[in-house]
Amino acid sequence: MDARTAFAPAKVNLFLHVGPPDETGYHPICSLMAFADIGDRVSLRAADAFEFQVVGPFGRGLEGAENLVARAARALLGEVRRPVAPFGLVLEKQLPVAAGLGGGSSDAGAALRLLREALGMPVNDDRLEAVAADLGADGAACLWGRPVVAQGRGEKLSPAPQLPSLDAVLVNPGVPVSTPAVYRAFDERKQFGAVEPPPAPEAFESAAELAAWLAYQRNDLEAAAIEVAPEVGQVLGALAEEPETLLARVSGSGGTCFALCGSDIEAEGLAERLEALRPDWWVRRCRLGGPWDSAA
Repeated sequence: MDARTAFAPAKVNLFLHVGPPDETGYHPICSLMAFADIGDRVSLRAADAFEFQVVGPFGRGLEGAENLVARAARALLGEVRRPVAPFGLVLEKQLPVAAGLGGGSSDAGAALRLLREALGMPVNDDRLEAVAADLGADGAACLWGRPVVAQGRGEKLSPAPQLPSLDAVLVNPGVPVSTPAVYRAFDERKQFGAVEPPPAPEAFESAAELAAWLAYQRNDLEAAAIEVAPEVGQVLGALAEEPETLLARVSGSGGTCFALCGSDIEAEGLAERLEALRPDWWVRRCRLGGPWDSAA
């Protein structure tokens, strides 16, 4: 078996509208998701028996059987129900954990794509997407890593408007943010949003045009995320004050904030300045869109 690798891009919620919980406790959403050219990597190699290893700066404590990469492998093997050659998986964890970047779901998606291709598994796209969706709310969207509008519990996908080149800066204060805790705080606020897709053009011509449209949208979990982790509010405030920032917002249920910039040069300048001012923050310049064939 030849060693192979798949890229697992960071997910960014350009907007995230969240409705009241249904009878099962799940919140319907509507979100425009884009994917960054930075992220994790999943590698496949030959092994005498199934092995799973996690390396990288954010890999500590993630090697258990409940890691989404290991769960994705088991779920896919359950779909094909035939023997396959033993293999090992290595997750190179470059993204912060519990950061609102869909890292676990993207890792699982990379593993599913990688295993299907490398092992020649007879699983079509629809079945693969269903496996990914069963692994988590972001699973279906993160499987393909392309801009998409997600609805329902995240499993109902429709094409996103055409996006321009988007230069951005991602910033995480180094504090994991619990999604269940954010939803509990959100429910206590009872400030639920409408979850019908907002009217949008078929294509946005520039980052400035997109940022102006996004300013009328929301991340309904933003206030709750800041309540759970005030450090997220510090990051958001810092980004909003910078001249390069067209739009600053929390991604997902929090942890990481993003700033859209007008150009690569502006994003680079903003990232360098923040890294100098706050060396304790995780700061990455990136480009948003997708799908990406390889990591930056």
